[in-house]
Amino acid sequence: MKIYQGFKQSTVVSLWFMFLTFPILVIRVNTIEKVIEWRWQNMFYIGIGSFVISFVWRYLIKKTASGSKRSDSEKTESKPWIQRIQEEPKIYRPIMIILGAVALAFPFLLSTYQVNIMTTALMYVVLALGLNIVVGQAGLLHLGYAAFYAAGAYTYALLHYHFGIGFWVALPLGGLTAALFGILLGFPVLRLRGDYLAIVTLGFGEITRLVLENWNDFSFGPSGISGIPRPGFFGIELNLQQATIYLYFLMIALCLFTIFVVRRLQNSRIGRAWLALREDEIACQAMGIDKTKVKMTAFALGSTWAGLVGVIFAAKTTFVNPASFTFLESAMILSMVVLGGMGSILGVALGAFLLILLPEYLRAFSDYRMLLFGIIMVLMMVFRPQGMISGIRRTYEYHGKETDPYGTPAGR
Repeated sequence: MKIYQGFKQSTVVSLWFMFLTFPILVIRVNTIEKVIEWRWQNMFYIGIGSFVISFVWRYLIKKTASGSKRSDSEKTESKPWIQRIQEEPKIYRPIMIILGAVALAFPFLLSTYQVNIMTTALMYVVLALGLNIVVGQAGLLHLGYAAFYAAGAYTYALLHYHFGIGFWVALPLGGLTAALFGILLGFPVLRLRGDYLAIVTLGFGEITRLVLENWNDFSFGPSGISGIPRPGFFGIELNLQQATIYLYFLMIALCLFTIFVVRRLQNSRIGRAWLALREDEIACQAMGIDKTKVKMTAFALGSTWAGLVGVIFAAKTTFVNPASFTFLESAMILSMVVLGGMGSILGVALGAFLLILLPEYLRAFSDYRMLLFGIIMVLMMVFRPQGMISGIRRTYEYHGKETDPYGTPAGR
């Protein structure tokens, strides 16, 4: 009966699509010979294609819905495969060794163009992990993350232009500047949640971009700042290819450092406070957690990584202007966090690689690559809303000493 119902609904959908597309795909007017050409085969293709897509779509929707109704006992008995891989050294250690060997050999086996793309992907991995602190762990929806990215880039650009400061001095200063911006943003939004917080952060990002675009005396306006030097290596002059490889290894080091810090933060006291804030802000405050301190820490730490990557971005491109820090940039970084899996380090990294590398390697499809990109995003959000790799919910248990009825420890 269910199969018959699915066939019936899919048939109705295919007939409706055939009716809607009939004037466009079937009728064609030949203005040269002044005749009407009837392309009935197109109607057949539309009917079959829409029927198959509708039927498969309904089947997958029902399968996803039935899978989400599993009992809690079944979920706890079987661990996710990704968790089993992370917990078994015999599995993840060989994988890490292979990935490390591939990463080390990558710039010497492929072209400078491929290395440049991979460096950009690694930059977005760090940006997504920084935003994951704010959105994935603390649960604060942030739509103006590109503002902190811009703060780091312009810190390096302006410091070099006015004072001749180099990359390695500007790198921590860019992170510190972005952290200060995060604290300044945190104060006005302490009482806001959900959509209201998203609107305020979106406004902050647009204000930052417009200030950089119109304050010519400070940021040189839309013309931007050029001539920014690439990072040096103990005073050795590097050509373009060597500088690209150097930046690639620098980004690998920064990615590893970011993953280490974020992982330590997740398992720390402040990480558990972020988790409590994300789950229920009122209950979090009722348990004695300082909500103001937790939010400000999330904004400051999340912004720091954006500032660091901003400095590297300025050094990589040797030019910055406000057009590189639009709302689309913030939306793209947020998409990486949501697509990969909020709260999951591995998932966020995979989401960043997917959203940066997929459009590049779909160039062979020319005009259809963004269409394919959009279809993949829609399918992921419909059938895998928790992301590619969902964050593992941690449980903390307290095992106190066993006592007898009189309150003395057992065994005495």
